[in-house]
Amino acid sequence: MEKFQLTLLFKIIGLGSASGLIYHDNTIVAIGDNSTYLYEYHIDSNTVARYPLAENPKDNIPKLSKLDLEAITQYQDSFYIFGSGSTENRNTMFQVDAQSKKVIAKTDVSDLYLAMQSFGKISPEEFNIEGAIYNGDSWMLFNRGNGKTNKNTIFTVDGKNLTTDFRIIANDYKLPKIKGVRTSFTDAILVDDKIYFLATAEDTLSTFDDGAILGSVIGIIDLKTMKLDFTKQISDTHKFEGLTLYKNNTDAIEFLLCEDKDTEVLESNIYTLNLKK
Repeated sequence: MEKFQLTLLFKIIGLGSASGLIYHDNTIVAIGDNSTYLYEYHIDSNTVARYPLAENPKDNIPKLSKLDLEAITQYQDSFYIFGSGSTENRNTMFQVDAQSKKVIAKTDVSDLYLAMQSFGKISPEEFNIEGAIYNGDSWMLFNRGNGKTNKNTIFTVDGKNLTTDFRIIANDYKLPKIKGVRTSFTDAILVDDKIYFLATAEDTLSTFDDGAILGSVIGIIDLKTMKLDFTKQISDTHKFEGLTLYKNNTDAIEFLLCEDKDTEVLESNIYTLNLKK
């Protein structure tokens, strides 16, 4: 899996700082880390609908007070959206009905995040959830290791719920460097028995402050062994933060990617990434 093609597909006007997306039936559902809306983009009509996730929703929220919604995953008829946990006001999970786009439940996952930090030996300053996968039994939450210790960690969480009854397994990964800076998880999805992930090199030692973007890679982790199988640099300029399956053919697999430009401009670039199998 060496050859790849990265192509700008279109721009979504009205969505800024895109941080996660899901593709289904020629429609993209997306979140932005500055926003408290869920966005639904209809490719055929080039239209965007917005659905509030919280009271007094906004497209652009100041950095100090934003919920920092960084991870979205789907299981059956629900979307699950996670705050990054990088500050105390970023510890919310939303469950959203996939059809009506209405919020079903809002959960404070502060205790889970504290337990993950303790179990994974990650300081609060270096805790930063950027990706989520749910299969109905287990959650996988991806810590972005862009702090001083580069703790790129996948937390597997099982149990009755994410508040009082859960068990945690942690797997750490040493991801490749770009221009001397270690890449760190920015999103992940599950396709068959493979975890496909994005990782970006950002020249900062803070999970709060942005830095110079040095590029992004895509990689594969085997679900059964949890071993890193493959990485490939796909850009030296883009900060890709969202990944979803677009097409899965016998000779190639194709993804949609969204880019976070760390600006307040309400437009987001959506790319296709084609990987030869």
